[in-house]
Amino acid sequence: MTCGVEEEFLLVDVGSRKTVSRADTVIKRVDRTRLPTGAHVHHELLNSQVEFATGVCMSAAEVRRQLVAGRAVLAAAAREEGLALVSAGTAVLSGPDVAVTEGERYHRITATYARVMRDYQVSGCHVHIGLSDRDTAVAVINHLAFWLPSLLALSANSPFDHGRDTGYASWRTVQQSLLPGNGLTPWFSSAADYDTALAQLVDCGVLVDESMNFWLARPSPRYPTVEVRVADAVATADEAVLQTLLTDGLVQHALTELASGKEAPPLPEHLRAAAVWTASRYGMEGPAIDLRSGRQVPARYLLTELIDLVRPYVEVRDLVRGVLVRGTGVQRQRRAGGPAAAVDELIALATMEEM
Repeated sequence: MTCGVEEEFLLVDVGSRKTVSRADTVIKRVDRTRLPTGAHVHHELLNSQVEFATGVCMSAAEVRRQLVAGRAVLAAAAREEGLALVSAGTAVLSGPDVAVTEGERYHRITATYARVMRDYQVSGCHVHIGLSDRDTAVAVINHLAFWLPSLLALSANSPFDHGRDTGYASWRTVQQSLLPGNGLTPWFSSAADYDTALAQLVDCGVLVDESMNFWLARPSPRYPTVEVRVADAVATADEAVLQTLLTDGLVQHALTELASGKEAPPLPEHLRAAAVWTASRYGMEGPAIDLRSGRQVPARYLLTELIDLVRPYVEVRDLVRGVLVRGTGVQRQRRAGGPAAAVDELIALATMEEM
């Protein structure tokens, strides 16, 4: 099965540790001869962000090689501008002037969502798994819904925002909840059903276009893939690889279930929202919501179930153990000793090879 990853990063001034709107100059400095084959560097909505997208990968080892290389190339370009690369779900410390990247679509987005988008410095780790049949992709996403809060809890990496501890593990998720088309993807019977719902939201004026939704999984509007966008931007390349492996395993499990005639049932809306909120609030350090029973359980209990579920397809125990021993992103940020120290920690981790 093919896969790919998109990682969004923030650019910070080395001295102040605050985000800066200099993505345009950093991207110009990127040495594209050092990028992996098929990989790309992109602008994001705000000029304090850059994105690295791998090429199409055939294995987790190839994903890791491309992510490590992409981070190194971007970090080098940032250093030439006196800046550093940070991989976190939100801006730990934000500069005073955050500029919107030039482009008609970007300006339409900020005009539509007003204050919500004015300082929307949120970054995610998006995993693509190759699946060209869109009806199958929608059926797979129905199966993924139960486990997406666990992927969020494991990736949570945005406790700080604008110099304050929010009390949340993933403040990025809270910020996204202010926008329409967010949270767990609704249950759809087919790709046509999905497309009709999306077109209706565009017609109602709450989405700028069909690409502008914030559901945590979707059939990619650009590629023949299922795109899972639940994870915060994770501190290390290995954590991005872990998200890729877990997503791949869940997709393969869903395909096995569908081949045996097992469709995923719709999940209660109030519990879906509760599960995402709980994951964003506590990460791996507290409770989670079991969407089967509607009861609170330890987050690590569901993580253990998830590891067992995907074991026939991918082996992730060592990677998960490494994250839990060293600390999740939110744990590392908090124990660094304050927002400025958290930024220093994130700068060091962005290009660290932990394996």
